[in-house]
Amino acid sequence: QVQLVESGGGLVQTGVSLRLSCAASGRAFSTYAKGWFRQAPDKEREFVAGINWSGGSTAYVDSVKGRFTISRDNAKDTVYLQMNSLKPEDTAVYYCAAGMSWGPHYSDSRLYDYWGQGTQVTVSS
Repeated sequence: QVQLVESGGGLVQTGVSLRLSCAASGRAFSTYAKGWFRQAPDKEREFVAGINWSGGSTAYVDSVKGRFTISRDNAKDTVYLQMNSLKPEDTAVYYCAAGMSWGPHYSDSRLYDYWGQGTQVTVSS
């Protein structure tokens, strides 16, 4: 069974940090591009950060630039999202995803073939 499993979410106060992890099982995703998306209540799912298969190219939504960092460890087939200086508007369910391609449309969720079940991040003010 192919799975992407997120972990590391939780309830935190404004300004603190969290690191999300997404581990793969059932198949190898080390050659796939990876992305983190989030969905807040009553809002559409949005792209947060993405990384190509080698880790040499990354991308972020403007609202998290300078605060979030995406990275990957292909030996562990795991992708991370380091989130610093968290704000209440970062509150959402965070999903990791894997896709075969990486390019100008990295923020398009339709390019990602596999998705995790999500992990809740709640930032209190």
